[in-house]
Order: sequence, then structure tokens, then C-alpha cells
Amino acid sequence: MRWRHPPVYRQLVDLSTMEERHVIITYRLDRATIHELCAQLEPDLMSDIRHPTGIPPLVQVLSVLHFLASGSFQTTVAIASGMSQPMFSNVLSRVLSALLKHMRSYVVFPQVEDFPTVKGDFYALGHIHNIIGYLNLSWLLTPVRNPRTRAEERYNEAHGRTRRIIEGTFGLLKARFRCLHITGGSLYYSPKKVCHILVACCMLHNLAWRQQVPFLQGDGPAGGLVAAVEPVDSEEEEAEEEDIDNRNHVIQQYFQ
Repeated sequence: MRWRHPPVYRQLVDLSTMEERHVIITYRLDRATIHELCAQLEPDLMSDIRHPTGIPPLVQVLSVLHFLASGSFQTTVAIASGMSQPMFSNVLSRVLSALLKHMRSYVVFPQVEDFPTVKGDFYALGHIHNIIGYLNLSWLLTPVRNPRTRAEERYNEAHGRTRRIIEGTFGLLKARFRCLHITGGSLYYSPKKVCHILVACCMLHNLAWRQQVPFLQGDGPAGGLVAAVEPVDSEEEEAEEEDIDNRNHVIQQYFQ
């Protein structure tokens, strides 16, 4: 019987030798923030470090950051990690699980006591009252497809200014983490894992913003992708009569 040697992991990336700009372009975080993040996740990533094929926590974090930034599974495996695909798949799951344990430290939803401030901020955008955030629900106010009055035109303009904040957020997330953008390929994972990837991207985006990490374009994984605001489709779906009445009430009360 032929004895097979266990696969030995070979580290291909040395973060200390990379220029800071290249670090940010490749991983979307600066060197100091990456090390802080790695220290936070290390207890959950150390389980197999003593195994002959054990992968250091820093390398696990770097490989997942590169995957999220590039969206390219093959590139991540070949350039950032030196792992086999099955090995990287396990690392991706492990790092995502470790990240999600800290979600509440990075993603904070407004509480009831915060609603007046949130409403005020949204009112400043488009002068639409009582907006507290974005929820993809059927009773959302929609734009008027064919405005016939100046009030309906003013409403559509305010609707666009208010909605643009979430459209811009989507555009920025897709630009920073190309795995979310169609040009980065598709996320061929279960819906649950795709949700975990999306939440991880939101967490890392907030971390980058908190640490004032600049968003750099270059020859790295973003490939020059810019954070463009996607156009809003004005074609509304079939609305219930009650929904149209509610919208008309808003138009008459605030935009006449």
C-alpha cells in the first residue's frame, strides 16, 4: 500500500512586504485594520493551527478578504492563499462564521429612540415625512409612472432624492466588494451562505468607514469599478387601490 504524504500548506503572501496602497486595493482594508480584525477573529480560527496543514489565521482572513474584494474564486485560491479549492471553501465558511459572531459590533439598526433623528435625516433629503429606513415590502410608496400635475412631479423628484441614498449604498458595496457585482461573477452558493457573504461585506464596509480607510481604484481586484448609482426604474408594479390612495394622500398633503 502506497503511503501518501499529507498536503502541506505553503504561504504565498507576506503582508509586511506589500505597499500600503496595494494592501488597500487588494483587501479593502489597510494593514493595521487587517491585523486588528485578525486578532478579533483569531480565537475562532486557531483550531487547526497545530495540524501539519494548519493555516495561520492571518492567511485565512487575507484569503477571504481577497475573495470578497475580487469575486474570483480561482484568483483567490491561486494568488492570495496557495490553498486547494476544498481547503479554501472550508476557510471561507470558518471566517464567515467568525465574522458573523461580531455582527452587532459593526451593523447597528436604529432603535425606537433613534427614529426622530432618522426621520429628520430622511426628510432633509426629499422632504418626505415619516421615513425611517428601507424595507423591501409591498406597501412601499412608489413613484408616479406618468405624472400629470406639478405636485406629482415634485413628489417624484423627492422620491428619487430619498431613494438615491439606498441606491448609492448598493453601488458603493458592489464597488468595494466585487463579489456582489455581476462583473465579479456569480455567487454559486446556497441562499443562506450568500446572505452570510452579504452581511460580512456590510460589516467590513462599516469597519473600513469607521477606520477611515480610503476607497482606492487601481489594478487590484476592483478592476477600476466605480461606485455608480444605478438608475431607478420608474415602472411601478401593479399597485393595490388602497396603496394608490395612500400615495395620493401624501402627494396632496405635502406636495401641492
